[in-house]
Amino acid sequence: MDEEITIIDSNTRNEKIRNFIISNKKNLIIGFLIILVVVIGYLSIKEMKEQSKIKLANQFNITTINYKIDDKKNTIDQLTKLINENDVTYSPLALFFLIDNNLIDNQNTINSLFDELINETSLDEEIKNLIIYKKGLFNSDFSSESDLLQILNPIINSESIWSSHAIYLMGEYFYSKSEKQKAKDFFEKTVLSVNGNPEIIIKANKRLNRDFGE
Repeated sequence: MDEEITIIDSNTRNEKIRNFIISNKKNLIIGFLIILVVVIGYLSIKEMKEQSKIKLANQFNITTINYKIDDKKNTIDQLTKLINENDVTYSPLALFFLIDNNLIDNQNTINSLFDELINETSLDEEIKNLIIYKKGLFNSDFSSESDLLQILNPIINSESIWSSHAIYLMGEYFYSKSEKQKAKDFFEKTVLSVNGNPEIIIKANKRLNRDFGE
């Protein structure tokens, strides 16, 4: 008897499932197609991003390998184009290549490229902070105190791993201007900085001991 009841219950469930499928056949097909389109779309986008990354890598490598002084304009054009692609890997590398090789003399042009990376590229937070520090370093030779502080304050007032670098840079900036008290204040702040880089802290301590009699 129990076996017969089990068979009946099983048949009833199967019948309900069949009826559900028949009644909702159209919706099930649409749902399956939507899932299929989403999966295909995701895989297609992933493939496109990978291909784009390979293209940018090739563009960067070819441009830098073929770099020649007498073809400076083409190198600048290609690397500037690469920066404006806002790629998290090759856009920063392109800017650093331009700066390291002194390819662009105009300060405003370089700063606009820095801003493109900082404001328009989806960088990891610490990579973004590194680029802000690099911008400060680039501007430290010819910027005013207020301009340099405006650039560096986002990392000076943070717990970034680059904070001690930025604070120490301000110390060196004021020291070069013979503003000794301001320099001392920043060197002392470097020593006390959160997440301070050990090498930077050692350099700041040496500055204090050698030049300020601490």
